[in-house]
Amino acid sequence: MAGKVLLINRGSALMTDALISGLKASDIKTVQVEPLIEKIAAEKDGADVFLLFAGDYVYESPELLVYLKDLCFSEDKALCVVGYEKELAEVEENIPKSMIEREFARPVDVKNLSAALYTLISNGEGRKKEKHILLVDDDVTFLKIMQGWLGSKYRVTVTKSGMQAITYIAAHTPDLILLDYEMPITPGPQVLEMIRSEPNSAKIPVIFLTGKADRDSVISVMRLMPDGYLLKSSSKESILTSVDQFFESKKWNNLYT
Repeated sequence: MAGKVLLINRGSALMTDALISGLKASDIKTVQVEPLIEKIAAEKDGADVFLLFAGDYVYESPELLVYLKDLCFSEDKALCVVGYEKELAEVEENIPKSMIEREFARPVDVKNLSAALYTLISNGEGRKKEKHILLVDDDVTFLKIMQGWLGSKYRVTVTKSGMQAITYIAAHTPDLILLDYEMPITPGPQVLEMIRSEPNSAKIPVIFLTGKADRDSVISVMRLMPDGYLLKSSSKESILTSVDQFFESKKWNNLYT
């Protein structure tokens, strides 16, 4: 497996030399650059992960951190940061923590760092990120249609009941749950309540799928405070546009949180 890490660091050190050697053994190319915008811009193409070794320069060059923030935002790249506690705090002053894939507090074990980077790249998390949607509906025909529509742009997992969804969420964290409002045995509102009651799943966005468009039905749906709702009768283009817009707005929100 080939990959590329862009190592942003001032000067050379035993730690970075050992890291480069360890990644090379895993067939991962490491390109080391000075923490200068023009240097990073020249080498950024093809990088799976940006690895920032924070140093004194993070206090002196806020424009560099802003550039990295904008770069990772626009290209959906994974950013990892290594540094002492104060350096990590300074980085977070300019780059929202939600945009930092991993932080490694110094002193750091090079083998663990190398293994973490290898995992990021081998899982494809460093490349442009494909959003994961969990689709929950008891209508098998509707599931197949929606999976076909959304599958061209997103990674889609389907479950046919509320309890199947809860079991799946216990071990996975999708980026979005599309949840049927009206299901037998465990209806959508009850599933939403269960999702919100667990710390590990409470922040997963949930959009209700509903077949009713009348005012009272919509008010009943939105009273439960989901992240939105979609009419099941909507066209493919309308549903895709709504999902795209949701992820785009979430992306902008993450930029400032």
